[in-house]
Amino acid sequence: MRDFDFEVVIGLEVHAELSTATKIFCACTTAFGREPNSQVCPGCLGMPGTLPVLNKKVVEYAIRAGLALNCRIAEFSTFDRKHYFYPDLGKAYQISQFNQPVAVNGWVEIAAGDQVKRIGVHHLHMEEDAGKLVHGGANLAMADYSLADYNRSGMALIEIVSEPDMRSVAEAVAYLETLKAILEYTEVSDCRMEQGRLRCDANVSLRPWGQAELGIRTEVKNMNSFKSLQRALAYEVDRHAEILREGGTVVRETRGWDDERGITVSQRSKEEADDYRYFPDPDLVPLVIPQEWVAEIQAGLPELPVARKARLMADYDLPAYDAGLITGTKVMADYFDAACRAAGLSAAGRPPEGKTREQAKQIANFMIGELTRLLNAAEKSFVTSPVSPENLVELIRLQVAGTISHKIAKNVFEEMFATGQSAGEIVAAKGLVQISDVAAISAVVREVVAANPNVVADFKAGKERAIGFLVGQVMKLTKGKANPGLVNDLLREEMDRI
Repeated sequence: MRDFDFEVVIGLEVHAELSTATKIFCACTTAFGREPNSQVCPGCLGMPGTLPVLNKKVVEYAIRAGLALNCRIAEFSTFDRKHYFYPDLGKAYQISQFNQPVAVNGWVEIAAGDQVKRIGVHHLHMEEDAGKLVHGGANLAMADYSLADYNRSGMALIEIVSEPDMRSVAEAVAYLETLKAILEYTEVSDCRMEQGRLRCDANVSLRPWGQAELGIRTEVKNMNSFKSLQRALAYEVDRHAEILREGGTVVRETRGWDDERGITVSQRSKEEADDYRYFPDPDLVPLVIPQEWVAEIQAGLPELPVARKARLMADYDLPAYDAGLITGTKVMADYFDAACRAAGLSAAGRPPEGKTREQAKQIANFMIGELTRLLNAAEKSFVTSPVSPENLVELIRLQVAGTISHKIAKNVFEEMFATGQSAGEIVAAKGLVQISDVAAISAVVREVVAANPNVVADFKAGKERAIGFLVGQVMKLTKGKANPGLVNDLLREEMDRI
């Protein structure tokens, strides 16, 4: 349904910092968080007379990412100089790829509502990063001074340029989430947005419904999280719509997202390619990529998110929603697979059996619910989880065996997370074994029934929910150790005798 006057057109330019040990054209380390200007050399500082030497691992990672994005890998690729002047760019030009990028004509599929939509990838190219300016004030406008840190200068980047195929803010966010997952799965980048290792620029335009020609676009920069991308695009779409509804003309420009104020701010008029004075870099020879190398990299690609989601749904009968959440990040999917291996759930290649389905769903439920909640609160990830996949499986087995109740299992899990102890150690130390002795529970049931004649009368009068109160009383007296199912059965038997 069209509930908007205009069709939204969005394209994204995504920069990912590659997980190489050294920079793209020199041997300086890529370690994060070092002292300013402590990992630089004459090359990445742009000193006259220095020559770039291409890092082979950068090319390998670019090819791997291009293949994962269904791109065609160019047999012949070149580097160009992109000229602009800014204090964090020592050479006054950036070595990038313009005319002949390493990968072209790809695509990814995203979830668009209930449908799957294909988003085109125009090209992927390699380039070096610039340095970083640290402003001595709340922002650039209020700064008394700016300091240049060139540690980031020369870091290896790939830029992935989409086609303008996204038709809503939600599609743009879904595309970036999908892209991030693919890059993580291929291990070409850790995509840590809080460290600037995955950055996104967006091109936004609006056009009347049915018009083939694209509207005037603006570029939006400075979006360093999915939330800021969503907010910035929503704001920019509304800004364009207001201008067009009032008969105005959108100005083609670059705008920055101000997260604190929740608005985009004009930065400069939008540059054209000619403004950058691109020309082939005379210090770097053209790159000829053997097809045998491409085939070798293709053969080594890991199971990607879409295929992994399909496998979890087929092998373990997981719902699409659960499988999508688990495979949304590689570390979470790896944790799930490790837990399934620990549980002996090797379901690959055969229809899931009842036991396999049930245990896999229990593992998924704990991961999506309790474990994710605790990890987020502690600012940890599945890699640094205090609860190992093996310990999670041990807890589930204790619950399935009836050794502990579901309620106690959740309490034990929280202590496992806090202490790193195993479920068995905690249950043994605290005497949390579930009571399943019929005689012991029957005695407590009789006591509770005798103490609550009004509730018993309500139940016998047809108020089924009244039994919940009685179950709660039994659980309270047994300190949560009684088997809930057995408690329910014994209560009904006792009240039937009255």
